[in-house]
Amino acid sequence: MSEVKKAIKFTLVLMILLGLIYPFIMTAIANLIFPYQAKGSIIKVDGKAVGSELIGQKFTDSKWFMGRPSAVDYNAESSGGTNYALSNPKFKEEVERNIEEFLKKNPGVKRSDIPADIVTSSASGLDPHISPQAAYLQVERVAKANNLPEKVVKKLVDENIEGRFLGLFGEPRVNVLKLNLSLLEEIKKNKK
Repeated sequence: MSEVKKAIKFTLVLMILLGLIYPFIMTAIANLIFPYQAKGSIIKVDGKAVGSELIGQKFTDSKWFMGRPSAVDYNAESSGGTNYALSNPKFKEEVERNIEEFLKKNPGVKRSDIPADIVTSSASGLDPHISPQAAYLQVERVAKANNLPEKVVKKLVDENIEGRFLGLFGEPRVNVLKLNLSLLEEIKKNKK
């Protein structure tokens, strides 16, 4: 019986230590050292939260840059992908449907120029980034929809390209929300 009591005490001590004290200390340290990240990397415009730079959003209007498709409709409470294999007919149907939709919204684009990231969902379904190529393919449509010169919209894409992490890891990418916020600023500037 004494072994059972020891096990219960040990379990309770670990629960308090690892379930309460450790998370509290880590949260406090994170809020002190990395307050922006600890609070969800929330992007605010005029003091109002418009999204997180870590979670993609659905932009369907032609005047905005579109992000990757999402298997979970960008619902952060249930992240996940379709998990279809490349050989699965459902995967092929989904990609084909996404290609057709992209071509319909961007009629000047050739099918062979479409990068995979703009027609396939990410593993989480929440990826906020697209490749620079996917952003450049949308420049003509976005410029036309907003009555802006293409070179101005292309420059916005150029300015929003994030490089490789530490110059080594990952691929260059564009955060769609940040790009659309830059676009919004350009639209406001042109209306003045």
